[in-house]
Parts: sequence; C-alpha cells; structure tokens
Amino acid sequence: MAVHLTKKKKEALKLYEKGKHYGLDEAVEILKKTPKRKFDETLELAMNLGLNPKEASQIVRGTTLLPHGTGKRVRVAVFCKGEDEKKAKEAGADFVGSDELIKKVSGGFCDFDVAIASTAMMRDIARLGKVLGPRGLMPNPKVGTVTDDIQKAVKETKAGKVEFKMDKQAGLHVSVGKISFEKTNLIENIRHLVKAILGSNPHLAKPQTVKSISVSTTMGPGIRLDISEFRK
Repeated sequence: MAVHLTKKKKEALKLYEKGKHYGLDEAVEILKKTPKRKFDETLELAMNLGLNPKEASQIVRGTTLLPHGTGKRVRVAVFCKGEDEKKAKEAGADFVGSDELIKKVSGGFCDFDVAIASTAMMRDIARLGKVLGPRGLMPNPKVGTVTDDIQKAVKETKAGKVEFKMDKQAGLHVSVGKISFEKTNLIENIRHLVKAILGSNPHLAKPQTVKSISVSTTMGPGIRLDISEFRK
C-alpha cells in the first residue's frame, strides 16, 4: 500500500539523505529549513540505548536545566503547607496547597505538567499514586520533585528543567526547545542534554551502549546524528 506524502513532507525529504549520520550543526540547520507549520514546532532529541530496562543498575534517569529553556510554558502544582505555600506562589507555581489540592487531584484534576511536593507532604500525597503515577506526575526525590527547597524547585522547573527517563524499549525522548529558537541556542541545549544523559549512568561510558541519537521536529523528519561528536 502506497504511503501518501504531503507536499511539506516531500519538501522536507529533499533536504537530507535518509540513513546518513549528520553533525549536530548541520542537522539543526536542516530542521530549521524544513517547511514552516502554523505553530512553533518542538524540537525533540531521541536516543536508543543498548541497555536492559529491567536491570536496576542500567536504568537511565535524571534531570538537567537546559541553558536556554524549552520554550514551553510549564504548569506546576506544588503540594506543601505553611511558609512553603508563600514561597511556591512567589516562585511562580500555578497551583499550590495541601489538603484541598490533594482532594482536587484525587477527583481527577491533573491540569499541570509537573508536580512538586515538600518532604513533609510525602505521606499525605501517597494516596495520589493511582492518579499521578500513570501520568508520570508523581513527585519523586530522585528527580528533585520532592524537596525541602520548594522555591528553587519551582524556579528551575519554570526556567527549563527537563527530566529524562529510559522507557521499556531502552529509548529516551526529551524536548530541547522550539524550532524558532536561535540555531546556536538549540545546539547548546542539545549538547548540554546529551552530556547530562551520558554522565547519568556509568554504563553509558561504553561506546556500544548508545545505539543511535537523532533530532526531529513535531511534524518533521528524524535526522540521525554522528554519535562520535558527543564522545570527544
């Protein structure tokens, strides 16, 4: 069965050679030349790893603060009490509270992108696991969303802190900015992210554990990158 290609997809395919590995600079240049959409597309980095997701020591997970942010407005919910509520609001949190917010989320409210909780609230929000867990929103101390420094956590999340987590197929998919960003800013974000990922687990020090790295836009092609460029 023939695959129908839109005019824009056909134009995009002319800009690169399928299967070829490109340097980061050239890959971003190609993506910025692809036909423009009616919205500001997100640029995403994808990595395919030769690791076993079932082995605890091989799990890749962490966070990093992109130097130029993601370009996305991040809605933050903070579960806290007392003085922390004031700090969370001052830092720009969208939803702040304790018992009332817990009750609201228990009823299905999840209109936010990141949930942060103070250490003291962990026992109270345990009941939200069934609601937040499947959506990947449950606060976790391993990625800094359970903390005693609420103000810092909210500010970093709003500024462009991203989480990376290996999926069940040993893949990673992380947003690194908008296609409207300056080319140099996108390149710096990608370099920073890849460095953070490679440094997050000792297993990734072995060249053969990174099978592929590619970048793509929301509606555009995936451009494969030269992995050796990130090993220098």
